[in-house]
Amino acid sequence: MSPVFSHGDLRLYLLNLLDEAPRHGYDLIQALTDRTGGTYTPSAGTIYPRLAKLEEEGLVSKTVEGRKTIYEITDAGRAEVAARAHELVGIEAGLADSVRLIADEVRGSVREAMRSLRADLAAAAQSDRATARSFGAPADATTRTAAGDDPRVLAREQLQRAETVVAQFRATVRADLRTHVARGGTLASSVVDDLATALDAAASEVTRALRG
Repeated sequence: MSPVFSHGDLRLYLLNLLDEAPRHGYDLIQALTDRTGGTYTPSAGTIYPRLAKLEEEGLVSKTVEGRKTIYEITDAGRAEVAARAHELVGIEAGLADSVRLIADEVRGSVREAMRSLRADLAAAAQSDRATARSFGAPADATTRTAAGDDPRVLAREQLQRAETVVAQFRATVRADLRTHVARGGTLASSVVDDLATALDAAASEVTRALRG
């Protein structure tokens, strides 16, 4: 998948997050996950060495509270963030582009999985036809039971399709919501209420259709 941060950008972005509020390591990891719509979650091995380097440079300080280590930006760190504000604008734009690319790649992977499923089903049907012929079964009967007319095969294919649709919807909406909020956008309760109502209605329609 495409990289989210270019070389050196993560260091400045961590400073920017700490300029917003003191945080411990897990908070920073979660913030980065949220701001990329869940498409990028850095490991502790990525975050903590950079925090240690920032502390060594005098740009952040840390205090230990129980079992948590809280990191806070220093005046020198704030000065660097202010001096490089134009770079942060570019990082935000690049971040949005990277998230879109990753989302496109995920959608491509889902489409490829669907193609693979159809190929597997076709191969299984062909194998069944060949097996039936070897035992002298009529070809047309084999085709009806082993290929697209088999309701079990059709059900499995449609189940996979339904799961793909749900996964794509979830990934798209989740990324849009998280990116919007992470960039300071507001999220009215009415929007969430409408979303919940629409999803409940869709779920009810599916349930009714399944029950006939």
